[in-house]
Amino acid sequence: MKARVNYYQTSPQAAQKYIDFNMALSQSDVIKEIKHLVTLRASQLNGCAFCVDMHVKEAKIDGERELRLHHVALWRESTLFTPRERAALAWTETLTRLPEHGVDDGAYDHVRSHFSEAELSDLTFLIVAINGWNRLSIAFQAIPGSADKAFGLDKAGL
Repeated sequence: MKARVNYYQTSPQAAQKYIDFNMALSQSDVIKEIKHLVTLRASQLNGCAFCVDMHVKEAKIDGERELRLHHVALWRESTLFTPRERAALAWTETLTRLPEHGVDDGAYDHVRSHFSEAELSDLTFLIVAINGWNRLSIAFQAIPGSADKAFGLDKAGL
């Protein structure tokens, strides 16, 4: 498989603004806490091989337990996640697979019971961001592992 377009080179201003958006999110404590679970789950749901590969490696570098990474796909049945993490994963699924008639109050109330307004806002922006990256990577067929050296992911030892 060959990547279709290098969107960083083709649209450098848009790519840089999107990177800046992501960097602004990385300052949030709630993002630091749940980033790996959320980005991995959204990428799994979207079928983005490049992003699944990247987020597993990032999580491993940051010390996430491998078994938890394997359990993200089956988080509802797993006992390895806190109620707060489970709420974030549920919110991720809801926003990644937007329901036809919008997000119902039950889904919102559940996630809101675990996150402050500011945390929920940051979490929601994170979900928006990863869904955008997934769509770029899928549309242009980004090759899993192709950016490992550039992103320092070769340090994951995978």
